[in-house]
Amino acid sequence: MNLYSVEVKSIKPLKDAIIVSDMSFDERTTKSGIVLLGDDKKNSGIRLRWAKVYAVGPEQKDIKIGQYILIAHGRWTRGLKIVDETGEKTIRKVDNNDILLVSDEPIFDETTSDKEI
Repeated sequence: MNLYSVEVKSIKPLKDAIIVSDMSFDERTTKSGIVLLGDDKKNSGIRLRWAKVYAVGPEQKDIKIGQYILIAHGRWTRGLKIVDETGEKTIRKVDNNDILLVSDEPIFDETTSDKEI
């Protein structure tokens, strides 16, 4: 654990809140080999993003832990670094009204890459 991480045993969101992890802001490579630099907090980062559902509130009936959701641009909070039993990760709360798609399996970033998130 580093100075900027919070150690947690479990997280329980309130009401119908959804907490996600594994949202990528990293460098990406297009199928043709063009490298797109990391885009966190940059205008070039204006795009939809996939994330893995980390936790859901007790009133959430549509989304389940472990699913993947596509979220409209910017409809998530800043990240909080946590350390749980699986290691360090960054989690974010998403705006439920801006979830566009749900998948039970990891999704390729259709915007540019053939790599799994």
